[in-house]
Amino acid sequence: MESCLNEIDFVILEEGVIAQDVIAQKINEKKPTDDTDAFYVADLGEIINQHLQWQKALPRVKPFYAVKCNDNKPVVWTLAQLGTGFDCASKNEIALVQDLGVLPERIIYANTCKEISHVKFAAAHGIQMMTFDNKDEISKVARIHPTAKMVLRIVTNDALSCIPLSVKFGATLNECRQLMECAKTLSVDIIGVSFHVGSGCMNPQVFAQAIADSRRVFEIGTSLGFNMNLLDIGGGFPGMDNDKITFEKITAVINPALDHHFPAASGVKIIAEPGRYYATSSFTLAVNIIGRKIIHRASTDSDDKQRTVKTIMYYLNEGLHGSFDYCELPYYLSKPILFKKLCPDQQLFNTKVWGPTCDAWDCITDQWKLPELQIGEWLLIQNRGAYSVTISTTFNGFQRTTTHHVISKEAWKILQKIKKGNQSPAEEQVQVVWNFNC
Repeated sequence: MESCLNEIDFVILEEGVIAQDVIAQKINEKKPTDDTDAFYVADLGEIINQHLQWQKALPRVKPFYAVKCNDNKPVVWTLAQLGTGFDCASKNEIALVQDLGVLPERIIYANTCKEISHVKFAAAHGIQMMTFDNKDEISKVARIHPTAKMVLRIVTNDALSCIPLSVKFGATLNECRQLMECAKTLSVDIIGVSFHVGSGCMNPQVFAQAIADSRRVFEIGTSLGFNMNLLDIGGGFPGMDNDKITFEKITAVINPALDHHFPAASGVKIIAEPGRYYATSSFTLAVNIIGRKIIHRASTDSDDKQRTVKTIMYYLNEGLHGSFDYCELPYYLSKPILFKKLCPDQQLFNTKVWGPTCDAWDCITDQWKLPELQIGEWLLIQNRGAYSVTISTTFNGFQRTTTHHVISKEAWKILQKIKKGNQSPAEEQVQVVWNFNC
């Protein structure tokens, strides 16, 4: 393996070496010591694969990566090289992206409730596109950043999504005309419409309805004299192949809806805010069993016979205050891979898996059936790239989990080719700082 170290650190893997090999190497390096700290291995090549799939499946839609999903610097840097835009929700996210040489026009400040100081920061750094969904927000922007290009966020029917967002964000169709008239009075420009169908969308048809609703709002804006030229179809795209609703099923709904309501000839720019789609599959989390408790309880079966049920409680060195978001666990938690190979007929037991903190709510899951494992054994949990590192805390004094970044030689070559095709003269001067001597 060849190290590639600069302000952004990662390893270019030799041919035939994969991320799982790196995980095994890291665990074996820890064996002679008492170091059992959890760690991630992030395969940046997975992000590139996802991007190529996106371009093929949604050729008219430019992705603006949702930084909130995973703000890991090598992840954001990789996406910047791929030419994506960025959905930022705060001045710190804007600063992170711009420090990597991303131009302001590749950033949308997609937060409908912004702090005044953050709006001032955005204005000072050339950020023009912003979202809003209420009168107070448009009035705030009119005072602080009057040249902003505003995007009106509308509600969607996201009740069936794993994490609905319209309870907090978005204007109803009945409110849109009034909001646009308010913007007109304040001389604030509106350039388009945005929506979000919720994280973990279970009904792809919600996209079709939201696109149709956006068309109606476009017509209202046009009638008021606004040059409506941007549609933001938000996020909600799955990051795993085995999700209940696949990416292919969603794109099969989006593409015809766009062609019908916003045909290419309309000149409307279409963007989206994928986060989970890009980040999920790239990260694998290696966790250690730091404690165990075996419980035997009497139980009565259907024939009124008494029997003893064995349940095992495992305590891991990662939990809800670290790499696991309690809101997402019922929907997005992959069953672990055991690092140690077991016999195929190994008995499985009901288990309850806990995090390391003193919080009684720090329970990761009670849905896994696992064999009887020992303290010190390792579990590998795939698909942990979304809403993990960004929500991690230091509660109880536990430190955030370290990430090791890798990329295959093949993926590195693809990235360089894409980067060369995307690079503008203005960005080229900035990118020199980030070249690696590999």
